[in-house]
Amino acid sequence: MAARYPATVGAMPVGRNLARATVGRAVSTLFDERSPRPRRRGVRGLGTVAVAAVAAIVLLALLPSWLPSLNPFRSETKDRSGPVLLKSLEDLSQYRAASANLQVVVDVEQDARLLPSFIKGERTLFVAAGTVDAAVDFSGLSKRGGAVKVSEDRKAVSITLPAATLTEPRLDPARSRVYDRDRGLFDRIEDVFADNPADEQPLYRLAERKLSEAARADPELRRRAQENTQRMLEGMMRGLGFDRVTVTFKAPSV
Repeated sequence: MAARYPATVGAMPVGRNLARATVGRAVSTLFDERSPRPRRRGVRGLGTVAVAAVAAIVLLALLPSWLPSLNPFRSETKDRSGPVLLKSLEDLSQYRAASANLQVVVDVEQDARLLPSFIKGERTLFVAAGTVDAAVDFSGLSKRGGAVKVSEDRKAVSITLPAATLTEPRLDPARSRVYDRDRGLFDRIEDVFADNPADEQPLYRLAERKLSEAARADPELRRRAQENTQRMLEGMMRGLGFDRVTVTFKAPSV
């Protein structure tokens, strides 16, 4: 019994060291399993998927421009208008020798007597642009009324024409528009239930009248038209062999 005791005591440190080594390897193994490891194949696979997704999105975005028929949001305009009907033909006997480009700002205000403007009232600023022509009537030249007189030697010709007149004004829709419109509360409510809330025909008629009045107030347009007509007839008659050409305009009728 005395001989076995030292051997038993000496064996205890060896057992403890073995246990510690075993526990250390277990902890190291557990730590290695929980610690993240670089996975190169997984990163490469994710990058490939991302590149493929971006390429697919770009392709879908560019495909409608390459093939417009495949665009589901593309709008299409269909013209269902009927054929043009010819109503009548008219012979023109006026020579339009000058044209004036005019512009006017129409300021129209409609107010109620007993209500303030923010309750009942409307003010519209309409910018109108158009042209007024000055024309000379050539219909009398074809009649035997002495409008054209030729000398016996056929070297001189005398032409008498009526004074230049103004044509009806023509508004240009591309340059005419409502610049500003201020309406009262009641007017806004009426427009909601009205069949034609924005009737601009009165504005167009008023603008045409103002353009016509401005053209009549300036005699330069008619004077320019008569000068252009005179030069045109002089060149035409000289081309026909006349040496002396006299063009006379009658006094304008009041």
